[in-house]
Amino acid sequence: MTDQPSSRRAELLDASYAYVLGHGLNGLSLRPLAAAIGSSPRVLLYLFGSKENLLRELLARARSEQIAQLASACKVGGQGRGLEETAAQLWTWLSAPEQRAMVRLTYEAFMLSLSREPGPWAGFAAEAAQDWLNLLIAAQVHVSRAEAEARATRVLASIRGLLIDLLACGDNERIAAAARMDWL
Repeated sequence: MTDQPSSRRAELLDASYAYVLGHGLNGLSLRPLAAAIGSSPRVLLYLFGSKENLLRELLARARSEQIAQLASACKVGGQGRGLEETAAQLWTWLSAPEQRAMVRLTYEAFMLSLSREPGPWAGFAAEAAQDWLNLLIAAQVHVSRAEAEARATRVLASIRGLLIDLLACGDNERIAAAARMDWL
């Protein structure tokens, strides 16, 4: 086997990711997806094994891309910038209009993973929450692990609530004012 299928697979994964950013995950059907990305349902099934495998790979891609971008935006990688500053940077990045599609996709997958039968979304909420918590914990130096986790959990809950409000209402001024308040 040549690397042609793997390069085509990577190309289709990229195109599928762009598609779900714009169209969402709920009710995703292979036929419209394949048509939109210049493929066929049969090719997608051949390359990914199943629709569920494709969805799992899209969710993994979303998580890894998001956490890499978040880490870069927050510049926390062991620098100990502090929780307040990291939370503010995280909020600024996540609430930016150009991040709306990614944030919406994250929350859609998050909520689907909490359903009674999560299917391909299983574990996404817990894994995504841990990714974000790890960034917020890493921003805290000279704080016990237990305290860092508790503080990070509180900040994360605030950010998630504000993001849901932003997605639901779009009231940028009110939500930005709330975000400017102390995170702790």
